[in-house]
Amino acid sequence: MEFGIFDHLDHTGMDLRTQYAQRLELAALYDELGFYAYHLAEHHSTPLGMSPSPSVFLSAVIQRTRRLRIGPLVYLLPLYHPLRLIEEVCMLDNLSGGRMQVGVGRGISPIELGYYGRTPDEAREIYEENLRILVAGLASETLTFVGRFSRLEKVPMSMRPLQRPHPPIWMGITSEESAAFAGKAGYNIVALMPAAAMRSRVEAYRKARGAGEMGKVGISYHVVVGGDDASALSAASSAYATWHRSFNHLYRLHGRQPVLGAWPETFPEMMKAQRAVAGSPRTVIEFMRRQVEASGINYIVAQLMFGDLPHETTRRSIELYAREVIPSIRR
Repeated sequence: MEFGIFDHLDHTGMDLRTQYAQRLELAALYDELGFYAYHLAEHHSTPLGMSPSPSVFLSAVIQRTRRLRIGPLVYLLPLYHPLRLIEEVCMLDNLSGGRMQVGVGRGISPIELGYYGRTPDEAREIYEENLRILVAGLASETLTFVGRFSRLEKVPMSMRPLQRPHPPIWMGITSEESAAFAGKAGYNIVALMPAAAMRSRVEAYRKARGAGEMGKVGISYHVVVGGDDASALSAASSAYATWHRSFNHLYRLHGRQPVLGAWPETFPEMMKAQRAVAGSPRTVIEFMRRQVEASGINYIVAQLMFGDLPHETTRRSIELYAREVIPSIRR
C-alpha cells in the first residue's frame, strides 16, 4: 500500500499569494511525512482550480521537497500542443531528479473545454492523439507522427526525461474498459467512486496488466482527521460546502448541471456514499480498511486540504493521518 495526496488547489477565500505559500508549506510537510506522491488538478476559469498551469506550481513544489513524487492529475491534453508538453515534462522530470508522474485526461468539464474552443467529442479525439504523441516523444530521439490534429516529421527530441523510457503515466478512469486500457498500456490509475464499484475495475486492470509488477490502482477520498469524530466532521462539513460551491461555480454561471462527476451537496452525504471520511484516527482507519478490502486497491489518494479548511486544522489532520492512520493500514 502507498498513500498519495490529491489537490484541486481550489480557492480558499484568502489572497492567492498567501494560499500558494500555505500550500507549498503543506507540500514540504507531505515530503517530511513520507507520502508517495502529490497529484495536482488542472482547471480553468473557475475557483475550483488556482493552478491552471500545473507545471508552474509543481516547479515550486520541487524546490521545497526531496523525495515526494509530483505530477498533474491530470494534464488536460486537448488544451496542449504535444511538443510543448513533452518539453515541460522533461524539464520537470530533470528538475525533480526523476520524481515526475504524468497524469493525463481529456477534461471532465465541457464548459472549461468550450472556453478553449473544444467540443467534448473533439476533445476526446485530440486527447487520444496527443497521448500517443506524448508517450512516443518522451521515449524517442526523433519524433514522426501523422494524425488528424498534428503532423510531425523527424522532430528532434533535444529534451529527454530522466526516467526512461518516460515518467510513469497516470489516468483517471471510470469504466472497466478504461481500466483495462490503462492496465494493458502499463499505466497507473485513480478513480472517484465507491469501493464496491471499483472492484470490477481493479479486476479488469489486473487481467489486462498480466504477470509482473503491479501498477498503482487507487481511489481518491476527501479526508479530515481530528481528535474526535464530532470536531472532524464539523470542520470537514464547513470546508466541503466551500469546495462544493467552487466545483459548481461554472455550472451555476451557465445555468447547467454537471454532466459527469456530480458530487453530493454535503459532507455527510459524501460519507454515506463512501467517498469521504472525517473522524478520529480510529474512525478513519476502520473506513480505509473497509475500502481496501472491498475494492482491492493498493493506493489511497487523500484530499486532505479543500475549501476553507483552516491551515492549522489541515496540518493537524495531515500529521494524524500520516502518523496514526497510515501505519495501521499498512500493518
